[in-house]
Amino acid sequence: MTTYDWLNRLPKAELHLHLEGSLEPELLFALAERNGVALPWADVETLRKAYAFNNLQEFLDLYYQGAAVLRTEQDFYDLTWAYLQRCKAQNVVHTEPFYDPQTHTDRGIPFEVALTGIDQALKDGREQLGISSGLILSFLRHLPEEAAFRTLEQAMPYREAFFAVGLDSSEMGHPPSKFQRVFDKARSEGFLTVAHAGEEGPPEYIWEALDLLKVSRIDHGVRAAEDPRLIDRLIDEQIPLTVCPLSNTKLCVFDDMSQHNILQLLEQGVKVTVNSDDPAYFGGYVTENFMALHDALGMTEAQAERLARNSLEARLA
Repeated sequence: MTTYDWLNRLPKAELHLHLEGSLEPELLFALAERNGVALPWADVETLRKAYAFNNLQEFLDLYYQGAAVLRTEQDFYDLTWAYLQRCKAQNVVHTEPFYDPQTHTDRGIPFEVALTGIDQALKDGREQLGISSGLILSFLRHLPEEAAFRTLEQAMPYREAFFAVGLDSSEMGHPPSKFQRVFDKARSEGFLTVAHAGEEGPPEYIWEALDLLKVSRIDHGVRAAEDPRLIDRLIDEQIPLTVCPLSNTKLCVFDDMSQHNILQLLEQGVKVTVNSDDPAYFGGYVTENFMALHDALGMTEAQAERLARNSLEARLA
């Protein structure tokens, strides 16, 4: 059995995945045609060539452009179902994906359209594929907190469809503290909380996410390594980090996979997990991320098993 096959067969959970970021170019073009959306790229190959990013913002600009093809309930169902098929192929037995309501409501798509399509696909995934799941509603941090409050309000009639709220988009200049009140409100309504912190942002953002947003998990978190006190806390409290290796190198958080710190964090006792973030844009799903750690960092089978076990233990839904 090849290393890839062995890694692929490991039972895994994925805890950091943006559904809009799993929109493969082929599906993107198919939905554009179905919905009569004009695209700035001539074909799938031209679009793939555009996936060269120098930072998070360059990626986000393309990501929001791609999401514009998602218009109908069926589109969101097809997007989610395609992702779940990837999960099935890679033995991802549980997933807790994010979706960004504001990416869609801000361009005139009614709130319930996206959520209904996603929710139905996740239900079908549970029944037909045996993949358990829970949806995380994520706020866009480059928008004002008032916009997040409006989104939370819009979501309340559909509260059974998601179990947690998150925080994503451009990190620099948008600290978690900006969203303290809306996270307080979400927790008072019974939702768990997670937040992107310490990807491009400093370790201070991780402290804020823990202390002000009271998160159960940190998304990314690789810059925690710069703060020994923070590392001690993450270990003591066993706060999971949902690390995305291919994403981190694609967005130049690390110049090369050989510099990635995930295995060092693992060996220190931090509860790190392996995830794919926006796999259509970053070159692979969960197994490809594991494989990259094997190829560039010499990850052992024992380390792979611990990382996979961490993901199953760090699930919240």
